Order: sequence, then structure tokens, then C-alpha cells
Amino acid sequence: MSRVKSLQSLFKRYRRPGDIVFAWFVFIFSVFMLLQIADQTVWKSGGKLFSQPRFWPAVSLTGMAIFAALHLLGSALSPRIAGRWHEVGRWVASVEYAGWFIAYAIAVPYAGYLPATVLFAIMLALRVGYRRVSTVLIAAAVAVVIVLLFKTMLQVNLPSGLVYEYLPDGLRQIMLTYF
Repeated sequence: MSRVKSLQSLFKRYRRPGDIVFAWFVFIFSVFMLLQIADQTVWKSGGKLFSQPRFWPAVSLTGMAIFAALHLLGSALSPRIAGRWHEVGRWVASVEYAGWFIAYAIAVPYAGYLPATVLFAIMLALRVGYRRVSTVLIAAAVAVVIVLLFKTMLQVNLPSGLVYEYLPDGLRQIMLTYF
């Protein structure tokens, strides 16, 4: 009896409330990817099995689909946990920061690296709840340091902003080179 109990405790896992939603998502995604494999890869006639361009992607996607199905089965047979949609809501809320990054990447070619970085650092500091002026100024200062580090010291080639075209010639050249 103690041996069975120890095996149960060995294989016992902690489940999160959104476990079943995650299991469904991964299963549907893996099956979708597996269905696309014929269009995305080729099978060369006369080639060895292990050197076929389709073989290893098919193996990995088949394994992903099988293990996702097992995860889904385990989640479906487990007792229901309260708070599922609250957990899923938190996952969706985290996508907001990908949106911030996309907006930043769109803004840099227009506003320039320095103004876009400072603006987004301040906006993100305000977004996460910092309201003290000193904290917002620190966020702006960190943005300036990041720009100086990447553009000036490391000489990373980044797109210059269209707004720089409206600056006087001397200042425009400095902004294009260093900021």
C-alpha cells in the first residue's frame, strides 16, 4: 500500500486553473501544424529516410500532437479547478506588451530612435503605475543611456527618424550619427 501511495505522490502534478485551455490550444495548434507539413516541406524520391526534408519536422510535430493529446486527456480527466477564465485573462493581458513593442518598432523609423525610446520608456513607466516625477525622469534617463549605449558606443545601425529631416543641417547630422 505504501508503494502505491509513493508512486501516486511521485506522479502527482500541480495544475493551474487554465490548464485545460492551454491543453486544447497546444493540441489544436500541433494538429494544424501537422496538417500543413505536406505543403511546407518536400519528400525527395530516392533519398534516405533520415535525410528527407520532411522526416524530422514530421517526427517532432507528431510527438507534439501525441503529447498534447495526452496532456489534454489528463486535464480533461482531472477535477475541475476554479478560476479558469481569470487565468486565461491574465495570459491575454500579457499580449499587451507585445503590442507595445510592435508600436515602438513602428514609431522608430518615423520619430527616430532617441525620441521613440524616451517616449515609450515614459509611457511604459506610466502604464505599469509609476506616477512620481522622479521615477518617470529615471525611466527617461535610462532610455537616453540605452540609446547612447547602442547607437553611439556599440554603433548599432538603426533606422533614422523621418522627423530628423526637419532639423537644421548640423544638428541633423549629429542626430543621424549618434541618436
